[in-house]
Amino acid sequence: MALSYMSGFGNSLETEALPGALPVGRNSPQKCAYGLYAEQLSGSPFTAPRASNERSWLYRIRPSVQHAGRFTKIDGGHWRTAPCHEHDIPIGQLRWSPVPIPKEKLTFVDGIRTMTTAGDAGTQTGMAAHIYLATQSMRDACFYNADAEMLIVLQEERLRFVTEFGIIEAEPGEIVVIPRGVKMRVELMGGPARGYICENYGGAFTLPERGPIGANCLANARDFLTPVAAYEDRDEPCHLTVKWGGSLWRTTLGHSPFDVVAWHGNYAPYKYDLRRFSPVGAISFDHPDPSIFSVLTAPSETPGTSNIDFVIFPERWQVADNTFRPPWYHRNIMSEFMGLVYGVYDAKPEGFTPGGVSLHNCMLPHGPDAQAFEHASSVELKPVKLTGTLAFMFETRFPQRVTKYAAELDTLQPDYADCWTGLKKRFDPERP
Repeated sequence: MALSYMSGFGNSLETEALPGALPVGRNSPQKCAYGLYAEQLSGSPFTAPRASNERSWLYRIRPSVQHAGRFTKIDGGHWRTAPCHEHDIPIGQLRWSPVPIPKEKLTFVDGIRTMTTAGDAGTQTGMAAHIYLATQSMRDACFYNADAEMLIVLQEERLRFVTEFGIIEAEPGEIVVIPRGVKMRVELMGGPARGYICENYGGAFTLPERGPIGANCLANARDFLTPVAAYEDRDEPCHLTVKWGGSLWRTTLGHSPFDVVAWHGNYAPYKYDLRRFSPVGAISFDHPDPSIFSVLTAPSETPGTSNIDFVIFPERWQVADNTFRPPWYHRNIMSEFMGLVYGVYDAKPEGFTPGGVSLHNCMLPHGPDAQAFEHASSVELKPVKLTGTLAFMFETRFPQRVTKYAAELDTLQPDYADCWTGLKKRFDPERP
């Protein structure tokens, strides 16, 4: 099935699956076309400034309020929500090899495993970082997250996201963002799937300011794609799972909730191909801050301090002269959860593999391993292009606490810190 998308980040969009389903000049007419119900979905307070006000009007076969039964609390599995302090793993640099995809039957929701949490979901600050492991499609089931927006980084195999707003198909190298409260069903398009999720408790992701960079480069708004309206008119039972208050709750509907025939607004799911990101960097000397690789940011109440930054390290040229080109050694007030979608990360050529995870927490030192340092210090500095690589980082102002699940994983590398033991003392006061 060929899918259609609308482009443009943060635009007010409109789409209809049947002609005339969208009201003209009004949002909630006395009688909607085709016998539809008008329903507003608000992602921000009603009185938020126009620039940050998020809402969409949905014209659907049945309103969301029509549930067939009461909610029952269910086991949340390995999904955790901040604040969560359940394991006192010693502080330090941490790294995990990829978690193998199991043979057991797991849907996308069943297969979410929380690695870290930060902040407090109840106060709408902070985040959680997860991996997902999916071996089967969701059938007669749907889900929405009332606690957070979800940024999904596909790492292995393609996925289809059936949402109230339409259908999104995505592949490794792309991200999908599902706003808080938007219902979805996730289907496999190939074999078992694996990837990463950033659960954003705070304000919605938006494009970062470019500052002196100006009008172009980084992520361009036109490359963010939102689905067109597509609906299901099915009167069959469907299990609805909701994440609310850090717990999972379930009820049964008598119909498909993906029954939106038309919608308009600026609060909707979208996808973005990370390979369309246009990097900028040093063309003479020195090493810019990694913030030049920011794709999306979730701002906080403090200017210049993000709740979360989503940063990538894609294919790019390196040309700086008389400069140590990999990331420098540093300590940072922000905490960094990092993953590798494919290829080799230049600062960690060994041990950090696609599907893996590293965590460098607030004020804990990190940087290139000994092998990367020796190579970068002695290599001939000619222009070189890093190809076939895509790493990313969920960076937050809050310390990230490791969950019991992550702390006890067999894939946790106990010798990760040894990658720096080979760094030799090079100081010689007699040799400037």
